[in-house]
Amino acid sequence: MTRIPVLPLFPLNTVLFPGQLLPLHIFEPRYREMISECIVSEAPFGVVLIREGGEVGTPATPLDIGTTARVVQVERLDDGRMNILCAGEARFRLRTLNRARAFLTGSADLYPWQPLPANEAEPRTSQVKRLITRYMHLLSKATGSTIGLEEIPTEVERLASLAAIVLQVSNAEKQALLSSATLGDLLDDCIHLLRRETRALTIAASIPAELADGGVPFSIN
Repeated sequence: MTRIPVLPLFPLNTVLFPGQLLPLHIFEPRYREMISECIVSEAPFGVVLIREGGEVGTPATPLDIGTTARVVQVERLDDGRMNILCAGEARFRLRTLNRARAFLTGSADLYPWQPLPANEAEPRTSQVKRLITRYMHLLSKATGSTIGLEEIPTEVERLASLAAIVLQVSNAEKQALLSSATLGDLLDDCIHLLRRETRALTIAASIPAELADGGVPFSIN
């Protein structure tokens, strides 16, 4: 197991997965310092969902499973603020927290998902690919926007992460996906949620416009 002795932490109201892009606007002095150090040293930081506290101002207490992120693009503004684009890299589990600096740090272990046996992969991955395609189609119709994927990966971990990323569900459910012990568990949970959300979108699409707007589908004379 790979140990990260000191990992700068960014508690957010966001769950990040490996392979996911995350834009951030950096304005607080503590995070300007942290991100500047990460850029100079080309080191990752950890994105963790907030358990208690807020993103801004008061110290936050994070959950213990997060994803390392690396800055891949930065726009520096004249007043010291930054717009950055980060890429999620690897899942980790926190061991300790340290509040000695202006920003939170911790020690962590990389926490890769337990692999899926080859003979169990194909049925699950085929199902996930079909469900993602259907879900994205319905989501595009529901939002009136074009939401497409350039390609659906075939590698199991990338596919599982993609399914978790595209799902429009609560942070609590996203964190449960990130916390899955194995790739098989992650795929199974994504299948369940994709089916549920697809059913919801299908039902919503079948409701007449007057009902969706809160109207009455008949008149009383």
